[in-house]
Amino acid sequence: MDTIGKTFFARRVISCELAGFALTITLIWLDELIDLPHLLFGAEATPVNWREALFETLVIIPIALTTLHYTRMLFRRMKYLEGFLPICSSCKRIRDEHGNWRHMECYIHDRSAARFSHGLCLSCAKKLYPDVFTEDYLPGDALQPATQSTPYKEG
Repeated sequence: MDTIGKTFFARRVISCELAGFALTITLIWLDELIDLPHLLFGAEATPVNWREALFETLVIIPIALTTLHYTRMLFRRMKYLEGFLPICSSCKRIRDEHGNWRHMECYIHDRSAARFSHGLCLSCAKKLYPDVFTEDYLPGDALQPATQSTPYKEG
């Protein structure tokens, strides 16, 4: 998604939020001015209480402003990784827009808020450490040696 598309989407979401709060305030005032429950459901008529409508409006406005503020902040923080990523089949480096091959972790870190933690999957652990990770090791097991560790002995 290009920058124009992201901006359009963010504005669309904020507009919908704003419309929802405006509709809520409009319904509050319509209820007070034309007594909606009386008109729609035949309920007992109530006198106009503009102070109540004003109070409810004044409570909703800060909530609306806070919600809109946090929505804008969240959209500013969002970073997108989209499209096709040319990746080396062997070393898993990614070619950036300048043609440079960069480590996957560096490429993704520069373009998102993702952080990396490295470990070994069970297949690689068995391949790299076959004497520690034996065949009786189950795929769901935590990555710990199948045998009890023994103190290190030199020689």
